Amino acid sequence: MQKQMLRILISTMALTVLLLGTALYLHAGAAAGTARAKSVGYAQLTKLQKRLLSGVVSSELDPKIASNVALRPRNYFPTSDDGCPQSRGSNIKVNQNCLNLTDQDLQGRGQANNETAIAQDPNNPNHIIGGDNDYRRGDSNCYAAYSLNDGQNWTDSTIPMGFTRGTAFGGVARQYWEAGGDPSVAWDTRGNAYYTCLQFQRGPAVTNNPDQSSAIYVYRSTHNSGASWNFPGRPVIESFNTTFFPFEDKPYIAIDDHVGSPFGDRIYVTYEEDLADGRIRIFESFSDDYGETFSKRVLVSSTSPLCPNSIGPSGSCDLSSFSQPFVGSDGSLYVVYDNFNNAEKGPNDNHAQVLLSKSTDGGKTFSAPVLVGKYYDLPDCATYQGGQDAGVSCVPEKGKSMNSVFRAANYASGAVNPRDPSKVVVTFASYINKDSKESNGCVPAGFSSTTGLPLYTGVKTPGACNNKILVSVSKDGGATFAGTTTDPRKLPVVNQAPGQERTDQWWQWAAFTGSGKLAVSYYDRQYGQDEFNGKMDISLSGSDTSFTQFNTVRVTSNSMPLPTEFPDTQGNSTFFGDYTGLSVAGVTAHPLWMDTRSPDLFLCPSTGAPGVPPAICTGTEPNGLLANDQDIFTQGVTVP
Repeated sequence: MQKQMLRILISTMALTVLLLGTALYLHAGAAAGTARAKSVGYAQLTKLQKRLLSGVVSSELDPKIASNVALRPRNYFPTSDDGCPQSRGSNIKVNQNCLNLTDQDLQGRGQANNETAIAQDPNNPNHIIGGDNDYRRGDSNCYAAYSLNDGQNWTDSTIPMGFTRGTAFGGVARQYWEAGGDPSVAWDTRGNAYYTCLQFQRGPAVTNNPDQSSAIYVYRSTHNSGASWNFPGRPVIESFNTTFFPFEDKPYIAIDDHVGSPFGDRIYVTYEEDLADGRIRIFESFSDDYGETFSKRVLVSSTSPLCPNSIGPSGSCDLSSFSQPFVGSDGSLYVVYDNFNNAEKGPNDNHAQVLLSKSTDGGKTFSAPVLVGKYYDLPDCATYQGGQDAGVSCVPEKGKSMNSVFRAANYASGAVNPRDPSKVVVTFASYINKDSKESNGCVPAGFSSTTGLPLYTGVKTPGACNNKILVSVSKDGGATFAGTTTDPRKLPVVNQAPGQERTDQWWQWAAFTGSGKLAVSYYDRQYGQDEFNGKMDISLSGSDTSFTQFNTVRVTSNSMPLPTEFPDTQGNSTFFGDYTGLSVAGVTAHPLWMDTRSPDLFLCPSTGAPGVPPAICTGTEPNGLLANDQDIFTQGVTVP
């Protein structure tokens, strides 16, 4: 049996509890070590399922987080920041809520914003909608924001996800939802905006509700550009159960907004489904009635010789995740996704693969998966950054500092050239690339026996390992790609700034301008000392039709500090989201990102003393970092 199979076939036992809760949910003074913090299900997930589970869900499942009831004491000092909307130079804050003063042991709850998506009305690009996981109500919820002036000013709008119809959930009148997230957004050609939301229950370890259902809904903003949304949401898939499986996860939306397409205004939603035997498969459904109803689902991640290490029937690509659908001007539907059924060569080989499935009949059937490219995922966090959040990959900074521990993974984002539907471009990141050759001291070293995540030599060594955004191009409508036969060590990289070949980039998104220029936005550590202190920026790169030469501009006005919300015992954030978004209209790109430059706020320790009114303070984490907030920001930038 291949080492890949040993890594992923950890357990086939059914998971009986969905979300175990965390210390971040326990009120101050609640006892640790109670049933709330004891997993009867999370440990039964395979290592790969834990790794690929949606970030908003995974951050609630891990019992290591659940045991973190009391953070170390913080030091406080006064601040004049009131936590309300504040842009930073040309970087514009999108979420318009003022910061809630969350208790220290619930830092991030009631505050954070992450996992961003953004889209522009094809008929009026000045109209923009954005979506994110928003925690202002204490738990993750799907929220939106809209702009009517090209992103210069924003207004919040609320997705009405509190409950949906309960017909599929035991025939009750209402199904109330405890949490939601994983947003994506899109427009049709008639001026309607759409929003997909994963909605799920946390289970009896957190609540007295045994329901552990999950579902994916689409909400429509009918002709008012995201200011309001239909209620209740329209189901793409609904899974009613008390044993977690099947769990519907990681949805993403695409709409065929091409004039003259045979499938004009058809709405596509893809998602992954986790099963008790360890399988993770990609499905797709479509709507032809503006999101009112959705078709019977179709399996996207089908069978291929590219998937020899299958859990189900031989050749099944049943360990797949992070799907993204996108549409060409000829109506072709493409879905890219990560896959882990591949064979490995030798004991130290730890690569995975990006696959693409294509539909030419409007999402009714899909071709066999095609290899877009091989890639190497980010390294096991516990091995190189400490064991605060075992079971996830992260983006380690170089040198002695070990504060960058938020979970991260390499996913694919693709687009079709609007001037030539035969040219399909897919971007994805790889920890082994042309700038991290083995001659630099960065060598694959197999997998962690504890977590099943990749290991490498040279992770903390300056000038050795780095994560780079790669580009794989198809010139035949997705039948073959450059990465089909080209090693990731030889594929073009997006960040080509001189002298920055050893820096990290991650969480990219890709889109085309109307003239066929490719734009890619991403998190970036090429500026200042980011690579050593863990700070980060947002960059935007652009390429002409060669897709091999890129120019890059810095989008953020100054570097963002490491996130601290949802902290481990040192104050380092274990969850910062899973992805970011990008929209392009004309020659202007609008990246939408999570930003940490605003300080977090608390009540000062003296609050409640006789005769002393409440006051607001900032705080420092146990590791000395200033506690910060997570907001979402954007800026209109000309594609370089």
